[in-house]
Amino acid sequence: MTLDSPEAQADCLGKTHWLGKVYLVGAGPGDPGLLTLKGKTLLECADVILYDALVSPEILAMINPQAERIHAGKRRGRHSLLQTEITQLLINKAQSHPVVVRLKGGDPFVFGRGGEEMEDLIQAGISVEIVPGITAGIAAPAYAGIPVTHRNYSSSVTFVTGHESVDKYHPQVNWQAIATASETLVIYMGVHNLPHILAELQAAGKDPDTPIALVRWGTRPDQQELIGTLATILAQMAAAEFEAPAVAVIGNVVHLHSLLATSRPLPIPRAVE
Repeated sequence: MTLDSPEAQADCLGKTHWLGKVYLVGAGPGDPGLLTLKGKTLLECADVILYDALVSPEILAMINPQAERIHAGKRRGRHSLLQTEITQLLINKAQSHPVVVRLKGGDPFVFGRGGEEMEDLIQAGISVEIVPGITAGIAAPAYAGIPVTHRNYSSSVTFVTGHESVDKYHPQVNWQAIATASETLVIYMGVHNLPHILAELQAAGKDPDTPIALVRWGTRPDQQELIGTLATILAQMAAAEFEAPAVAVIGNVVHLHSLLATSRPLPIPRAVE
């Protein structure tokens, strides 16, 4: 009995029968040790995997070798597939395969368009299940020694995207309101628009001396950090040639980086087979 047979997959997933189903799986932020056990099981059992650009090679190596792999990644200015094409592929594959995985970096429901994909699949009559993943907005700061909340520094945190779709219902984040909404701001996909974002925050009264951390390739062995203030970080980025992808953390919790980063977690290496 082969791994891609219905009998083997039924045993692998603890099920005896099913129609085609799509699993929206969060791959986590990069460190393969942060992938959930359920996500790993699905990668090993899937017939088809549609995966994003930021999924680490170590996680892709866990995929059933007999599964069909489809790169559906989107990076700024470079789209392998349009969103409508991705959704239609998921529908088509679920109509002919028992286990279809949509593998997304981080968590599917945190700036990952997982909610949109799930809506479309349900409307098309496709069975779908969400498998959450650890989002980069928590994990990347943690690996940099920055807790997004702390009893002495921050009792609130706001997660916001720095890159918005031009066709969304309200194509403008209200940075004026967000500037004072909470003590910690975590900005996803904001490197390209950071000059505009920082100008908006300071215009709303955010102190230019407020600390900011940029964490690139969070939780991976090549993770990089840049620590500064709202007033200095752009010059530091230019000098360091610091580029996306990165998460920005703004607030006094960044002060803890110098102390806590000395105990940074190390990615767990995969065993050599």
